[in-house]
Amino acid sequence: MTKRVVVTGMGVITPVGNDVRTYWANLLEGVCGIDFIKSIPTDDLPVRIAGEIKDFNPVDYDIETPFARKQDKFTIYAVAASWQAVRQSGLDSSEEGNIDPFRFGVYVGSGIGGFTTQVRETEKIIKEGAKWVSPLFIPTMIANIAAGNIAIRNQACGPCLPVVTACATSTHAIGEAYRAIKHGYADAIIAGGSEAAVIPLGIAGFANAKALSRAEDPKYASLPFNRNRGGFVMAEGAAMLVLEEYEHAKARGAEIIAEVCGYGNTCDAHHVTAPRPDGVTQAAAIRQALDEAGYSSEDVLYINAHGTGTALNDTSETAAFKLALGDDAYKAHISSIKGSTGHMLGAAGAVEAVATVLALKEGMVPPTANLDEVDPECDLNYTPCKAVKADLTIGISDSLGFGGHNGCVAFRKYTEQ
Repeated sequence: MTKRVVVTGMGVITPVGNDVRTYWANLLEGVCGIDFIKSIPTDDLPVRIAGEIKDFNPVDYDIETPFARKQDKFTIYAVAASWQAVRQSGLDSSEEGNIDPFRFGVYVGSGIGGFTTQVRETEKIIKEGAKWVSPLFIPTMIANIAAGNIAIRNQACGPCLPVVTACATSTHAIGEAYRAIKHGYADAIIAGGSEAAVIPLGIAGFANAKALSRAEDPKYASLPFNRNRGGFVMAEGAAMLVLEEYEHAKARGAEIIAEVCGYGNTCDAHHVTAPRPDGVTQAAAIRQALDEAGYSSEDVLYINAHGTGTALNDTSETAAFKLALGDDAYKAHISSIKGSTGHMLGAAGAVEAVATVLALKEGMVPPTANLDEVDPECDLNYTPCKAVKADLTIGISDSLGFGGHNGCVAFRKYTEQ
């Protein structure tokens, strides 16, 4: 017998807010967190804008200064977001706590991992020799180390599965965590993703692949579904959700925020970077999630789109929505929050899942910021510029990643039963 799965905690570190309340308020207002890069020199870079984290102090999230000094930023962001999510959930795996540590898991990934650490230590071996490479290099750089640190800090001794599927990473992490709980392998899992790739090598790599916007105005650079779009804007941060088995959450009196009810996972098998233009495989992932969720035409659907603001993504994603939903695609509420946050790469799916959950809970559709000129080929209701009230019943968040990875998670509005 399968189990029901609910969300009992959430946490975010984003360019528009370092806690869930601030993040959500700024999304609804269409605030743009993209600006000129301040953390690194940009004189020699082809792109000088990004969605950077601002006013972040690890101590505010119970992160000790010695620990923070030794870690890559992607791990620090992940730990900070997980601290918020676990704190909201009220889970405690201590001897006097409310969850068996062997039934408490962590599914947290990163598209790239410790990028800053990798570059720094590579420069050391080239310039100074092998003996100067830090003994902490490997356990600071590897992409699974954020999950390991979160597990240590929460004494989560259950299943731990870091996921790496580029920009679909944290959507897949949430989906796989959902399946693990649904089929009885855990009672609760911290799921999400983290990324800190706003460094010269990251910017140069994406820019030279012609993926990044070259816009001069940072507030009008990330343009999902806009006819003027010219590429995505890199961003950093993390987001986590605590997924929990329904009866376990009810028994301990937890606040239930939403129900997780579907998951889809497919691969384009088409191209290493370009999405499949016809949207067939993306549509299949969406349909898998909606079918498992029991979607019907009577539902009021919100779609948090991948919506990167690249020429290829936005048209292929529009095609995928039409294939998956038929005529229902035209009545769905859809938006991309990347106009506000930029593209957080491996963290994008989780931060967008948080937005999807909040949309259901609050009955508000966050806008697609900067959507002042809609691309005629993107002719669905993409919620331009202003938030909209709606009595939503179901929401999905879909993600696409280099390698052709497609993921989609579905949530339902939770009502007391």
